[in-house]
Amino acid sequence: MRKRALLYANLLALSAAGGLMLSACGSHTAQSQETTAINAAEDASQSDTSENVRYENTENGGHALHADGESASYNNISVVKSGDSEGDEPDFYGENAAVLAENGAKLTISNADITTDGKHANGVFSYGEGTSVDISDSTIHTKGDGSGGLMTTGGASMNAENLNVTTEGNSSAPIRSDRGGGTVTVTGGHYESNGVGSPAIYSTADITAKDAELVSNASQGVVVEGKNSVTLENTNVTANHTKLNGSNSDVYQAVMLYQSMSGDADEGTASFHMTGGSLTSKNGGMFFVNNTTAEISLENVALTCATDDLLRIAKAGWGQEGSNGGNVTFTAANQKLEGQTTVDDISTLNMYLKDGSSYTGAVNTDGAAGSVYVELSGDSTWTLTGDSYITSLTCGTDNVKLNGHTLYVNGTPYTEGTASEGTAVAAYAGSGNTEAGTGENADRPDGALTDKTAPGEKAPGAAGQKPNGGAPEKGKGGDGQTPPQKPADGQQPPEKPADGQQTEKPADGQQQPEKPESSQ
Repeated sequence: MRKRALLYANLLALSAAGGLMLSACGSHTAQSQETTAINAAEDASQSDTSENVRYENTENGGHALHADGESASYNNISVVKSGDSEGDEPDFYGENAAVLAENGAKLTISNADITTDGKHANGVFSYGEGTSVDISDSTIHTKGDGSGGLMTTGGASMNAENLNVTTEGNSSAPIRSDRGGGTVTVTGGHYESNGVGSPAIYSTADITAKDAELVSNASQGVVVEGKNSVTLENTNVTANHTKLNGSNSDVYQAVMLYQSMSGDADEGTASFHMTGGSLTSKNGGMFFVNNTTAEISLENVALTCATDDLLRIAKAGWGQEGSNGGNVTFTAANQKLEGQTTVDDISTLNMYLKDGSSYTGAVNTDGAAGSVYVELSGDSTWTLTGDSYITSLTCGTDNVKLNGHTLYVNGTPYTEGTASEGTAVAAYAGSGNTEAGTGENADRPDGALTDKTAPGEKAPGAAGQKPNGGAPEKGKGGDGQTPPQKPADGQQPPEKPADGQQTEKPADGQQQPEKPESSQ
């Protein structure tokens, strides 16, 4: 520390004398001499640790802290970021983030207070294969549209412990990922969003949260896009989905699994797994699946729903008409379920109730539609609350309670007290397997606004918006730009374009539809 103090003093002296030009974090002119000097000292020792320092940046597109291929550690610091950005760079590569780690950097932050007040100004951003951020015992508060709390893209990793993260803007999920995904692990802490299209978690990555509190005050609690996952353990989720983020869907829900077709998430199985904790929907239904294949599993979760809509699998505004339903495997273990299940005619459901689970509800009360298989094992039960229509049934003599209603199995009424042996239904051909990037259907529900849309207005081409509905997602519509080509399975995510280069534009006259980030 003595060596560091002497270096710091010398740097300040040289700076005051005009004998040294200092540059830190992208030559942020708004930084004080003191902060600039500290950053210059850190450049001389990549493994150095900073304490009790304020880092500030007001430059459009700049950063207050930037770890580029190095190992750096910061403790007991404050980070303040203002300034705006637009396009794809903020969402894909971390431009304008308060804190950016990239190019294999190993960044550790503890006891930090991080604030951003600008458009597309994410709090802490981890980008690229081999890059990792470990942040603990810290507070993050973002105020502008398109400004997530924790942001992970390009195959990077993010590890967060005991954070308090609050976002105010549209399209500003507290736990957020974008093109190229990565791995995110959250332990403890409180994560809360207030904007349209801003679920507590928006996943195009593999995200795990343990012992955390997740709250969304205008959007879904969790959104999973494409071949990605959210796993919750002993976590409490409260979703008050009160504002739609476009016209892709008129359904309110706590959890949505879908594919926007924007190219930001590989096509495949979207997964939501939850063990323990609670899931509360204060407005609308519980689960909504469209335009993807999905797996949902629940074990001993306390469910509270404002409506009787437990599970809805149906087409919405994403994907190609006629093949944009959902194919869902739903597994409940030691789980209490209540409410209606709806499966439209281009969707399928295989429902497994086991380990003493109970379901009080009905399936497709309006008549036969999509193919549905229900399997009850052991002492699990299904008590009907209305006439129900399914395709196949496996149960023992005591598993199904008709409760005065009729259960039709492939058109034939089931007789209570009889065993049945059925088989799982096959996925609806084509459903959830549409081609990427087709017209306006590629908007994500979390991309509520485009960069050319005034605050509070909905983005044009609502049919493709992301459900997290905040500020426009870069290069996803409106501005005529297209995000980099989605990599094929197993390939590396697209590299960050060189300074000054634009991402490729779509074919003549065509635009890449926006993806709905939060919920529409």
